[in-house]
Amino acid sequence: MKKQFAVIGMGNFGYYLAIRLCEKGHEVLAIDRKPALIQDIRDYVSQAVVADATDIKALEALGIKEMDTVVVCIGNNLSDSILTTLNLNDLGVKHLLAKAISDSHARILKKIGAHEIVFPEKDQAVQLAERLHNPNLLDYLPSIQDYSIVRIPPPKSFVGKALRELNLINRFGVQIVAIRKKDSEDLNIIPTANYKVMEDDLMIILGPNEALNKLQNEEA
Repeated sequence: MKKQFAVIGMGNFGYYLAIRLCEKGHEVLAIDRKPALIQDIRDYVSQAVVADATDIKALEALGIKEMDTVVVCIGNNLSDSILTTLNLNDLGVKHLLAKAISDSHARILKKIGAHEIVFPEKDQAVQLAERLHNPNLLDYLPSIQDYSIVRIPPPKSFVGKALRELNLINRFGVQIVAIRKKDSEDLNIIPTANYKVMEDDLMIILGPNEALNKLQNEEA
């Protein structure tokens, strides 16, 4: 379903966020006070406007209240980030996200009305550390109590057994979300309990990091 987004602050995070949302088929309003940054983004979004988001009248004139979601991507200038978020809250924005660069910054943004906080640099650093720590990692899900998704070949003790026999949920607390053959990109999404694990399978598994580490260390 097409939605309307406003992205405020055309630094790297805001720039790529706005473009990606537009590529997904949404209407995107990009806002920044610097004309050069708006010039760079204008061909990639629905509308790009030079405006000072610390000016509540400027935001009101842009119809910001009608947006489904507004994302404040101002990070380094704390006063601008805080005042912009406060203005958006005063205007009654439906769904307000704000970028934070520190825990204290995040606490302030929450107190003045941000519904969600994002930490792009912190989240990317944590995810990279997890990938370097575990080469099998497909995705790290810090917002779900340190859960991850990994892709691993089955331990030898799994080969030839049905998923029902392996009972991975009760034994390890993990869930197989898909299986594919090593020489194929075709996925068997949510395989049934009767599926027999083969030597040339790759198992894509969701679960808490501790359990996934235990599973990967399973003896043959």
